[in-house]
Amino acid sequence: MRGSQVILVLFFCVFSKAISQDYWLQKDTVNGVPKSAASSFVVGNRAFVVAGTDDFEYKRKMYSYRADQDDWDDELSLGGVGGEGLGRIGATAFSIESAGETKGYVCLGQTQTNAYMNDLWEYNRSTEAWTQKANFSGAPRREAVSFVVDNIAYVGTGSSAAGLKKDFFAYDPSSNSWEQISDFSGTARRCAVAFSMDAYGFVGTGDDGVLRKDFWMYDPQNDQWVQKANFPGAARSGACGWAAFPVCYLGTGEDANHSFYNDLWEYNYYLNNWTQRANLPGPGRKNAVAFYLDGWGFIGTGYNNGVFYDDLWAYSGTAAIEESLPNDLVVWPNPSTDFIEIAGIKEGSFVRIFTSQGVEMSFERYVRNSKMTIHTKSFPTGTYFLTYEVAQTTYHATFMKCN
Repeated sequence: MRGSQVILVLFFCVFSKAISQDYWLQKDTVNGVPKSAASSFVVGNRAFVVAGTDDFEYKRKMYSYRADQDDWDDELSLGGVGGEGLGRIGATAFSIESAGETKGYVCLGQTQTNAYMNDLWEYNRSTEAWTQKANFSGAPRREAVSFVVDNIAYVGTGSSAAGLKKDFFAYDPSSNSWEQISDFSGTARRCAVAFSMDAYGFVGTGDDGVLRKDFWMYDPQNDQWVQKANFPGAARSGACGWAAFPVCYLGTGEDANHSFYNDLWEYNYYLNNWTQRANLPGPGRKNAVAFYLDGWGFIGTGYNNGVFYDDLWAYSGTAAIEESLPNDLVVWPNPSTDFIEIAGIKEGSFVRIFTSQGVEMSFERYVRNSKMTIHTKSFPTGTYFLTYEVAQTTYHATFMKCN
């Protein structure tokens, strides 16, 4: 029966790209000069790349990319008309939705005249304007990381005048204020990688004087760090990555022997394990930008032994996780239009449904019946991830929602 369900997906929902892919496509080169150590954020249907260096000067120029048009546009430079001197490297960037509007943010880094910055700048796409916001409340620094959970940004680690840091701070755009949270539980470091999935942040790799491959999850509700499965590739700094729930990707970077990598590794949120995926077809590099846009992961720019890059590559990843449901549990119909039914469900079990971006759409607890019905009519078209939790074991499946 499950084989026929897969056929239905192929015939009726092929547009959704639900089948695992694992390949790269070269895209339009990034505007401006080839560069390294830039920053990126996503607002709506555009990714923004800002600042960086070409080894001659630090830049503040910003460009935006639309995946559906495969084209870059020039945007207002960091700081706007009065922003001379704000060009930088080693900044961190993120986007947050506040008051119904998503805005981009750039903070920290190193400018031509200041080795460690603590400023924060907000970009409003609708007005095409930059506004300076409350300064970061920790020590000025560069090469920090950031992630966003529930529209709160978390910024930490990095290199300061006093040395490497492991402290973390939360930024709330609604109050334009910073609050210190628990220190990162790994070592103080710079040039790590961070992203968020579901209701958690993740930080891994980086340089604490020795290159690292540890990987940590932050739980904002309990203000607690939990160590997860180590990154299995070479220890490195200057890597990049993105999240596409229930997986995230980490790759590129430089190791202790000054080898530059073009590998890519996938971390599974549910299984807490890593799988190597197809290598980036371009040269190995460090200090590239990465972002997730329109269902694709992107890596571009970066540096390798005196060469700066302006190329951009799009990765079509594993859009679904393997089913791991018990043999006596059946989820149908797949694809779904108005509902799904789960037959063979056990007492004391829980069912959760997430979008591919990690948004929880449904949480149901089994009570008495031998099957559960979950209404999906209001769900947007796309791929959904179902978890079935029973007797301290979690099983996984995917299903499609079609119109």
